[in-house]
Amino acid sequence: MPGFNLSSVFDAVANAVPDQEVMVWRERRVTYREVNERATAIASWFAGRGLGARQPRAELAGHESGHDHVALYLYNGNEYLESWIGAFRARLGAVNVNYRYVDEELIYLLRDSQAKAVVYHAEFAPRIAAIRDQLPELVHLVQVADDSDNPLLPGAVAYENVLATPAAVLPEPDGEDPFLIYTGGTTGMPKGVIWTHHDIFVSAMGGTPYGSTEPYADLDAIAKAAVDANGGLALLMIAPLMHGAAQWGAFHFMVSGGKLVVPDNVRAFEPHACIRVAVEEKVFNIPVVGDAIARPLVEVMESGEFDLSTLGSISNGGAPMSPAIRHRLLAAAPHLFITDAVGSSESGIQMSQMSTAGAEAESAVFTPNADTVVLDEGLARQLEPGEGIGWLARRGRIPLGYLGDAEKTARTFPEVLGSRWVVAGDRAELLADGRIKLLGREGVTINSGGEKIFAEEVEMALAAHPAIKDVVVVGRPSEKWGSEVVAIVVVEGEVTDEELLAEAGTHVARYKLPKAIVRRDALLRSAAGKADYRWAKEQAVKP
Repeated sequence: MPGFNLSSVFDAVANAVPDQEVMVWRERRVTYREVNERATAIASWFAGRGLGARQPRAELAGHESGHDHVALYLYNGNEYLESWIGAFRARLGAVNVNYRYVDEELIYLLRDSQAKAVVYHAEFAPRIAAIRDQLPELVHLVQVADDSDNPLLPGAVAYENVLATPAAVLPEPDGEDPFLIYTGGTTGMPKGVIWTHHDIFVSAMGGTPYGSTEPYADLDAIAKAAVDANGGLALLMIAPLMHGAAQWGAFHFMVSGGKLVVPDNVRAFEPHACIRVAVEEKVFNIPVVGDAIARPLVEVMESGEFDLSTLGSISNGGAPMSPAIRHRLLAAAPHLFITDAVGSSESGIQMSQMSTAGAEAESAVFTPNADTVVLDEGLARQLEPGEGIGWLARRGRIPLGYLGDAEKTARTFPEVLGSRWVVAGDRAELLADGRIKLLGREGVTINSGGEKIFAEEVEMALAAHPAIKDVVVVGRPSEKWGSEVVAIVVVEGEVTDEELLAEAGTHVARYKLPKAIVRRDALLRSAAGKADYRWAKEQAVKP
C-alpha cells in the first residue's frame, strides 16, 4: 500500500458526502463538493506555475524536503481549508504562518520554510509589500479579499481569479509527501517539523478510527465511514488553523463528514459569541487550550443563558487544564465528557485521559498510547513501571525531522535500542501502574537550589486559587538559588500574595513555591492560548 495522502482522503469523503456542509462561518455555508472543486482549481493554478514535487523521499535526508512550499498567511475560513487541500493536491508542502508575526519574524519563517508562494488575506498585504524584496524566492502571491479593502499588490493574483482556473491533469499525491508544521516559537525560534502524510494522518488526523488501534484499510473504508456517520458531528474552530493541533482536529472531524463551525470573529477570542454559535449550530465538540480558553468559556456556560444539551465534549490539548476548571465545566454541563491529550508538533498525540461528572481524572496523569514510553536520563533504555523520572518518548509513526536542520533533527529523533524515537523535551514519571505523569517541558524547567522544579506543576498549584484568572511560571537569575521561581499572574478581586502562596502550598512542596509574584493585566499568549514563556521571562526580570 502506498500510504494515505490527505488530498485523496478529503476527495474520498467529498465524493461520499458531497452535499454535506464542511464549514460554516457567518452567512457562509460551504459543502464538501464546493471545497473539493475549489481545491482542485487552486492545485491546478499552482501546478500551472511549475510548483510541485522535485525529488522522491528515498533520495532525501530526514531534514530535507523535495517539494516546493506554499505559505498560508490566513485567518480561519474556507479559503484556508481550500488552499490547504489545494496545496496537498499539487504535492506542495503547506506552511502554517502565524498572522501575529512582525516583519522580522515573518521574514525568518518565509526564508526558513523556503516558501515560493504565499496565500494571504488582503489585511496582510502591507506587511508582504514591506518584506517581499528581502525574499527573492517568494515569487507567487495570491491575495484573498477581505474587509480591509487593501488593493491587490503588484504582481499578485486575486484569489477569486485563481478559483477560475480550469481543472488540470494533476500529479498523483503520495503518502510520503511532506506535511509541515511550524512550531509556535514560544520557547525558541519556530522550526518546521516534517511528517509524511501517511504517518500524520494515521497517528493524529483521523486515520485510525475511534476506539481502534488499526488504521482504515483503504479509501473505500473511509468513504463508507463518512456515509455511516449520518451527517457527522460539528466542531467549534476557536483555535486558528495556523496551529498544528487545530489542523489535526479539523481534519479528524472531516474524515467522518463532520462540520467545522468558525466563530464570527476570527481575529479575537469572544467566549460569549463562541458559546452562542456552538449552541445555534449544535456543536458536539469544543477544543480548548488549557485554562486560557476553558475559563472564559465556562464562565459563559455557568450563566445559564444557553441550552447546552447538544454539546457533548470538551477536548483539551496544548496546555494543561486545572482541576478547578475541569470541575466547573462538568458542573455547568454534567453530561459532558472531557478529554485531555498530550502531544506536540514533533510527537503527534501520545497519551490521553478522560473525565466525566463524578469521575474526574487525576491531574497530569495519562494513559499512554502503545508506542509511547519513558526513556531514562541518558536515553539508553526504556524505564519499567515505578522506576521514576525520565524523558517522554515515542517511536513508530513519528516525523522525519526539522526542515533544514540536521543537527537538531539528530538530537530530537535519536536512535535508541534499535528504534528511532522522538524525544521532544517533555519530562515524565512512569508510575507503578503503567500510567505516565507529565511533569513539563525541559525548556521551561527551573533549576533552583539544586532542585528541578517543573513550571507547569507550579502553574496548576496556583491556578487552584479562584482569584487566579491566568498564570505562567518561569525562572529568573538568583544569587542565592541560581535560579528562582517567579509567577506572572492575572488576578480577579482582592487577594494577597500570601493567600495565593498558601493555596499553592497545599498542592506542591514549599521549595517549589514562587519567590515572587508579578501581577499583570493580561498575559501574552499565542492565538490558540499557549503561553509565551519568552515574554514571561522578560516580565520576571523587569524592575
